[in-house]
Amino acid sequence: MTSPTLRGATRSSTSGPVRVAWALLGAFLLVWVVFEMIKHAGWVIPLGVLGFIAPDLSFFVGASGAHQHGQLPRGTVGPYNLVHRPIGPLLWMTVTALLADGPGDNAAPFTFGLAWLLHIAMDRALGYGLRTADGWQR
Repeated sequence: MTSPTLRGATRSSTSGPVRVAWALLGAFLLVWVVFEMIKHAGWVIPLGVLGFIAPDLSFFVGASGAHQHGQLPRGTVGPYNLVHRPIGPLLWMTVTALLADGPGDNAAPFTFGLAWLLHIAMDRALGYGLRTADGWQR
């Protein structure tokens, strides 16, 4: 077993082909998010940007506590892992699509979900995945 210091310095051990698949999904989602922002404008643009950065706001939840470089504090791990799972944005997009009264009615919240999923795909493509209970990369 490696020491926590060495473990924390590495990224996910996910295979290259899986990371390439995440990168391809990320490229597709990026094009889709930009398309939706240009098509609908208005509130779609800030919600799209917010959807992309919002998952990393989980770093501030429970951020106090002892931890090493590359390790999340224990109080941050749960919220971080929760918002970095693809099921969250997929459920969000499904619910917003089902609640819409008509085409384009849900563009802003739907784009928020797309951008959130884009964030997750790009994290996975770059080797950042979910964290263990003690805050290290899996």
